[in-house]
Amino acid sequence: LAPAIEGSSPPGPPRPIEPQFSRVVTVLSAVVLIAGMAAFAWLQLATPRLDRVSTPERALGLMVGRMMDLEEAVTRAPAWEQQLYEFTSGGRPYELAQAITWFEELTAASPDPLLVLRLAVLHAEAGNLGWLRTKVTDWKARPEPFPSYASFLRGGYLESRLDRDKEQVLQAELAETLPAGWFYDRLTINLAMRAGDRALLAATQKATVARGQPLLKRSRILAVAESAVIVIGCLILIVGRLRRRRQNAAGLLQVGQAPIPPSWRGRTGMAVLLRGGALGMVMMAILLNIGTDDPLTRLAAIPLTNLPILLLSRAYLFRSAGQGFRAALGLTPKPDGWRRFGFVVPAVMAGGLLGEWGIDRVAVLFNYASHWTEWFDPDLVWGPLPVIGLSLLEYVVLAPLFEELVFRGLLFATLRRRFGAAASALLSATIFAAAHGYGFLGFASVLWSGVLWAWAYEKTGSLLPGMAAHALNNLMVCLTLIALLRW
Repeated sequence: LAPAIEGSSPPGPPRPIEPQFSRVVTVLSAVVLIAGMAAFAWLQLATPRLDRVSTPERALGLMVGRMMDLEEAVTRAPAWEQQLYEFTSGGRPYELAQAITWFEELTAASPDPLLVLRLAVLHAEAGNLGWLRTKVTDWKARPEPFPSYASFLRGGYLESRLDRDKEQVLQAELAETLPAGWFYDRLTINLAMRAGDRALLAATQKATVARGQPLLKRSRILAVAESAVIVIGCLILIVGRLRRRRQNAAGLLQVGQAPIPPSWRGRTGMAVLLRGGALGMVMMAILLNIGTDDPLTRLAAIPLTNLPILLLSRAYLFRSAGQGFRAALGLTPKPDGWRRFGFVVPAVMAGGLLGEWGIDRVAVLFNYASHWTEWFDPDLVWGPLPVIGLSLLEYVVLAPLFEELVFRGLLFATLRRRFGAAASALLSATIFAAAHGYGFLGFASVLWSGVLWAWAYEKTGSLLPGMAAHALNNLMVCLTLIALLRW
């Protein structure tokens, strides 16, 4: 062996071999991925939104009925709660305008005659009596059931007084026409008021209260839970900010030790993302041909479509840098990491809830709403318990796990090799939001969440806080849907 040169430093560990990727394969992968994303976008735009729900007539009737039952219950709440409800939700005029828009869309696509009766009730409750008079006149000359609908509406909203015998006939016919619920109650109450039928009026109002009070109680529980998270999260942010100033502790939020920017080159990361994304897109196309209506198939789609990119990352990003998944993504907390994790998660959730509240307030100001089919889930509302369990496993466990691994752990981290934290968070969150296929409000909400979870990864050095906040956010959405529409 040759002697060591005096004064020289000892040789360090060998540098990891940078993987070499074929440029042709990378370009082809990019073409496949872009083509798949374009096809997904076209499918979202070309597929009528009402086709996303198997029974939109039943779904919209339930959703609007529950929404208006809750609004009726709020009118019996204390004045401060009514004002708070109106401020946060837009109040009765905004909700009626939304419901009218949704029912007009559905009546244009469905032959169900009950839809036009429900739409007429909404217009009448909104005070659009000119529209109602026109429809009543038109329906008189049409075949049944439209003349009967005209009689209900004329007696309930257009006549100042109603003969008691005529009212009883109309009430009997109405009971055979409309199922129990808010729409039925509104017509029954108006007919009874104009005929002076106090007994029926009291009984119907009692039924309305019996439906609305449980909804109000659940809504209060959800509101208190969200408010508690916001208050706790904001206090944690304030205290953390003060401690950082006093102690000048840059690592106060550190949960894990993931290197950000990561150790792999940006070019290598993009090659892996393009190849893995293309393979995942091919897998998605296969699953779409099989059909994703079955909950088990939909559940398996999340790990299967993300598996290629994770395997390629393990082979070419983590292993080549001498790291495993846990070390590279901060999935193993530091000795005091779990304590910091407990403080970071409420702060991230508070930021998410405040951002979504702000987005909703802007939407109310501009009288804009997301389409109801974007957040209505038949499995959570009507599915049997095993289906609900599978849906919760999909939304609360698998989706947060794999989406955080791919969009924050890989995409955001790779972008950080070239861009700053803010630009990388915005770019990765934009792609994340576009992948969900929502409308403008849904896109804005997911974009905000994606930015927050990228910020959490940047500041904590771990994907765990983002995963937890993502899972809890999805859980709150699911519980709200179950509490207000299923029970």
